[in-house]
Amino acid sequence: MKKIAILASENMMPNTDGQREDSFERDEQMGKLVPAFAELGMALDLVPWKEAASVASTYDAMLPLFVWDYFEGNETAFIAEMAKVDTQTLLLNSFKTLRWNSDKSYLDELEDHGAPVIQTVILERVTQSGITKAFETLGADKIVIKPQVGGGAWRQVLYTKGDPFPSKDDLPPQGALVQAFLPSVETEGEYSFLFFGGQFSHAVVKRPKDGDYRVQSLYGGSEETYTPTSRERATARSVMDALTFTPLYARVDLIRGLAGTLQLIELEMLEPYLYLTHAEGEAGENKGAQKLAQALAKQLDGRIVDMV
Repeated sequence: MKKIAILASENMMPNTDGQREDSFERDEQMGKLVPAFAELGMALDLVPWKEAASVASTYDAMLPLFVWDYFEGNETAFIAEMAKVDTQTLLLNSFKTLRWNSDKSYLDELEDHGAPVIQTVILERVTQSGITKAFETLGADKIVIKPQVGGGAWRQVLYTKGDPFPSKDDLPPQGALVQAFLPSVETEGEYSFLFFGGQFSHAVVKRPKDGDYRVQSLYGGSEETYTPTSRERATARSVMDALTFTPLYARVDLIRGLAGTLQLIELEMLEPYLYLTHAEGEAGENKGAQKLAQALAKQLDGRIVDMV
């Protein structure tokens, strides 16, 4: 059996104090990945990412799927740890991909390559003058301010023009992305398209609870299995085609813009939740888990290269 490590933050490790409220997502995902990978001769272990380098040589590959704290002031340490892992075993997605994807300014590069990216203003730090200019640039009265390095709506603020300026402790601590708030997230939701080995697997639509705009389960959000139209699949495909490499796993997050077309708000290739409960099949028969396992098996055989 080949040994594969799924890297996780300490608060996503089983049987530890202070587990995240959404740690049930770990159990749902691992319940499908473990048997699907076993069918192809791969055994999965959960390993804290902070200990990854110390055991990397004993694994055939490491996948940082549950590193859900890397952005909480840990980004420098995380990237340094992954650099060490990269010298000892196969890191997937690749180190270059993880480093590139950890900073959401990658949206500018994807837009340059033809991806349908939502209009975004990038700030080195959040200031009132910078936000005032962002309102003007975006032509919006309500905006979302997101950390340039972040995830899961951490230090993310919904701000309406004219309201008291948000507290420094609520805002992104360093660089930020500013995007117009799109009301479709409340009425229609946000879409996620999952790709493994560059091939489409499944899709979900995620909706916030009443009175909120955040779609994560941590904030009361929910999701449903979604069958996209051919046009919607083509939009998600265009995002993948904007890449110059083929990642092992990727989640394309799209939202309906004011013009009625889907726009990219995020391309997750570092620590995406894979929504495997919305792929066909249970346990080891889950089609999404099988596709990921098959794609990894090909990588281990050296038939697919993931490079930036």
